[in-house]
Amino acid sequence: MGDTGPCGPCSEIFYDHGPAVAGGPPGSADADGDRYIEIWNLVFMQYDRSADGKLTPLPKPSVDTGMGLERLAAVMQGVHSNYEIDIFRSLIKVAAKLTGTKDLENRSLRVLADHIRSCSFLITDGVIPSNEGRGYVLRRIIRRAARHGYELGMREPFFFKMVDQLVQDMGAAYPELVNAKDQVKRALQQEEERFAETLSQGMKILDEVIANLSGKVIPGDTVFKLYDTYGFPVDLTADYALKYQLSIDTAGYEKAMAEQKARARAAGQFSMDMSQGLDFTHSCEFTGYTELLNTARIIGLLKDNKAVDKLSAGDSGMVILDKTPFYGESGGQAGDSGVLMNSDCEFAVSDTQKQGASIIHIGEVRLGALTLGKAVEARVDSGQRQHTAYNHSATHLLHAALRKVLGTHVQQKGSLVNAERLRFDFAHFEAVSAAQLAEIEQMVNSHIRANHAVQARVMSLDAAKQTGAMALFGEKYGDEVRVLSMGDFSTELCGGTHVQRTGDIGVFKIVSEQGIAAGVRRIEALTGPGALTWLDGASGELQRIAGLLKVDRQQAGNKVTQLLEQNRQLEKELERLKGKLASSQGDDLANQAVAVGAHKILAARLDGVDPKALRDTVDQLKNKLGSAAIVLATVAGEKVSLIAGVTADLTARIKAGDLVNVVAEQVGGKGGGRPDMAQAGGNNPAALDQALQKVLPWAQQKLA
Repeated sequence: MGDTGPCGPCSEIFYDHGPAVAGGPPGSADADGDRYIEIWNLVFMQYDRSADGKLTPLPKPSVDTGMGLERLAAVMQGVHSNYEIDIFRSLIKVAAKLTGTKDLENRSLRVLADHIRSCSFLITDGVIPSNEGRGYVLRRIIRRAARHGYELGMREPFFFKMVDQLVQDMGAAYPELVNAKDQVKRALQQEEERFAETLSQGMKILDEVIANLSGKVIPGDTVFKLYDTYGFPVDLTADYALKYQLSIDTAGYEKAMAEQKARARAAGQFSMDMSQGLDFTHSCEFTGYTELLNTARIIGLLKDNKAVDKLSAGDSGMVILDKTPFYGESGGQAGDSGVLMNSDCEFAVSDTQKQGASIIHIGEVRLGALTLGKAVEARVDSGQRQHTAYNHSATHLLHAALRKVLGTHVQQKGSLVNAERLRFDFAHFEAVSAAQLAEIEQMVNSHIRANHAVQARVMSLDAAKQTGAMALFGEKYGDEVRVLSMGDFSTELCGGTHVQRTGDIGVFKIVSEQGIAAGVRRIEALTGPGALTWLDGASGELQRIAGLLKVDRQQAGNKVTQLLEQNRQLEKELERLKGKLASSQGDDLANQAVAVGAHKILAARLDGVDPKALRDTVDQLKNKLGSAAIVLATVAGEKVSLIAGVTADLTARIKAGDLVNVVAEQVGGKGGGRPDMAQAGGNNPAALDQALQKVLPWAQQKLA
């Protein structure tokens, strides 16, 4: 399993393909040949190896056995390579068909066949491409497949199309793959599309670097630039380098990466360090599941990051009690606020945080003084706690509804619940449609109305898993966990505070849904009084809009649709009229062109037209004037728009980009474009007329 851990002697079983295949037995000089292929390995776990090499007998010896499915299939099917077995043959053929590759022995086809299996089963298992953990592994595999597709000439997404063949080959044995087929294809296609531009840019830069490389190593700063500026993964750079028998300067890359991280740390602003000067190992008992008020003893005080014995009126600081009903921010739930008080003092708690084994009350002394060792009454703001509970419990219902409507691949990626609203981040590969959001919202509200009892049970982690409780992948849990269930609809591990029954939530309203990162979506929602206030506001705004439209509320949507359509028609008519105006002006402008030898030069200003009409007019003038160089300008407010056009016979002597900049640079702008057409802008209309006058002498000089 590695340098340390369970180990023991092993029995490796090989299959001999016979003397017709090159290669020697294990341990011989030519053992790398294909004649002898290991198909089975049994490790007799007997010892635990420590870092110093010491072997300690295991209390329960066991046998770790594993047989290679693909290798055994190769033996059974009489072939000498895993890629020649039936499953791989069909995948290689479909990869060849999609990429237009004739050579079925092409290594890239084998990579694609292998990677489509890995990616599809990861996504089926609930993994979504992301920048961390399992999601990052999946992203790297997909991008490596895309790179091999690029090598085969593919510039459009194609990898996702291989899923159909995989399902046909393996769906009977893995029915979950059949059920997740559409989800797998969408996730792969979106990741391919997202990576396409990055891949194209990175490959062009890599090709240029390799073409101009004097040695055999791609410099570390180039590898870092590809990653940092263009998002081109380091492993892809290294993989591509191998094709040309090159390597990458890993040390140089890591140095550049370390320098960037140092700059990022230096730029960061850090709040007070709660770890200085105070022992946070003292355990603080949390009593807030069953009460919002208790008497406790002060066991720690902190002011200006230093431990003190006393906090006086006006002092801001932190207080630690031996027990508290205040919930410390954790698991996405905001910390409680309230008051600590006795006959001599009052401390207003604005926030509560967890640090080590302690719960930290953060706030300000309003009256008297807090003294170490004294008793205080800890009183939680019950209104804030209750509203936070509405939102936290609704988050659990939302999570369950998302998995019901969107699929079991949905996993929590973060949350924030406080007294005002809830925010829930989750893994999903595309925007949630309006119809899906409506279904999710309706489902949550139906379970609120069902008024399920909210039950919390403390049990072992293994027992919790037996109940089907959802746990977050990558999270660390203790031996005992708190399992929260709401009827038979939602069961999760959670240490937060909740309502007693789902009906307490009142009502649930989604107010926004958006993407916040690749493969991660965010829903924000309101509950209880907050949701009702939002609904009242939305209803009032709809009434106001209906009044402006002079229709009933039910007809407001149709009326707005009609107005938008009318507006589109008017915009089209306006554009047509502007084009007609520009065309008529173009006829007059043609007469203003100045002959320079066999060519015509025109620099003029057109008022009352938009940039598109200006561009159309340039095209018309090029046709009318034959051999010509033209600059037209228009002004809208303080903005100058410029279009330059040059006929094909003159582009060798006059470039449209140079021509337009003769004017643009004098009106506070700069532009560019193709040799025959360019555009620019400016912000100094006062200088336009004088700038246009300089076009003719400039063109005469170019044509001399």
